Amino acid sequence: MEILRTPDKYFENLKDYPFNPQYTNISAADGTEIRIHHIDEGPKDGPVLLAMHGQPVWSYLYARMIPYLTKAGVRVIAPDLVGYGKSDKPAAREDYSYQNQVDWMGAWLAKNDFKNLTFFGQDWGGLIGLRMVAADPDRFIKIAMGNTGLPYNPDVPQEVIDEIKAFRASNKKINFFTMAKNISKMDKSKHFATKFMYWQKFSWESKNMPIGFLNSMQMEDRLAKSKVKAYVHLLFQGLGLEKLSPFSTDLIKAYEAPFPDPSYKMGPRAMPSQVPSIPDQSLEAQRKAREFFRTSNMPFLSVFAGNDPVTNGIEKDVLKMAPNAISAPHIGGGHFFQWTKAELLSNVLIKFIKE
Repeated sequence: MEILRTPDKYFENLKDYPFNPQYTNISAADGTEIRIHHIDEGPKDGPVLLAMHGQPVWSYLYARMIPYLTKAGVRVIAPDLVGYGKSDKPAAREDYSYQNQVDWMGAWLAKNDFKNLTFFGQDWGGLIGLRMVAADPDRFIKIAMGNTGLPYNPDVPQEVIDEIKAFRASNKKINFFTMAKNISKMDKSKHFATKFMYWQKFSWESKNMPIGFLNSMQMEDRLAKSKVKAYVHLLFQGLGLEKLSPFSTDLIKAYEAPFPDPSYKMGPRAMPSQVPSIPDQSLEAQRKAREFFRTSNMPFLSVFAGNDPVTNGIEKDVLKMAPNAISAPHIGGGHFFQWTKAELLSNVLIKFIKE
């Protein structure tokens, strides 16, 4: 397995990310050594929150929450998934699978021997983290999750499967605006996977995936409120000149920092296609994990934004999966509410951790 490692210089002078890096080396199934980064902030004797990010972000997503959590006496451990942030980045598409991510992060967890954890995951952080909890439950005492789930779709109609596979294999070009329009309708579609496939195809076929731009559109207003500015920034991105865009921001720079050139972006490009929106190789592992949560008495908090079209319909499935789950009031903030509702989400989690 070929591994890429982002040089430290690309992370210099990031706004609001003063945290000391912590590194753990684990071995992949083929023996390749992979270095995984995490941050560890707050009192060492405090209750521990394991906070896992999703796609296409990294632990920077928790930068606004960490001061609220640590002030309340919570120790925060926030890793970067393999392929993201300061963690190593396998170079080939076939390196990235749902199972590999679960195995890699499970090995990271065991090597650090973290225990008595409250888990919080969002997006892929939930899909991977919930599998980690089910595989090694003795390390965890509470579970919280938001804007994520544990997809299990064994009964997707064959015509839907055929439509999705044909769409992925087609030569149809998907731009950002077409993708965004269809994703915004996910919670209103006949089957969510027929809209989610636009995100999967857009991600994979964007060789220089506009990661900073995508996150800016969901976390700040400068580009989101002006289609002209968005077009201009995407033009610079398409030319490989995103750093020269007049509409770049500190947030955009932070989310492009892990990727010195497009070859480093294989993880964010490949992982959307690994979401089990239709039956795939993860089906049995998902079933077993869901069975664990169906029978577990571990305290479980569901805290969703409520205004995220990607996950609006998922909370019902989460509550079905975990009958003992408590549903917190929706707090708004869209898909990345860790950034847009940092104080409110932090307070919800602090209460859950301490009660």
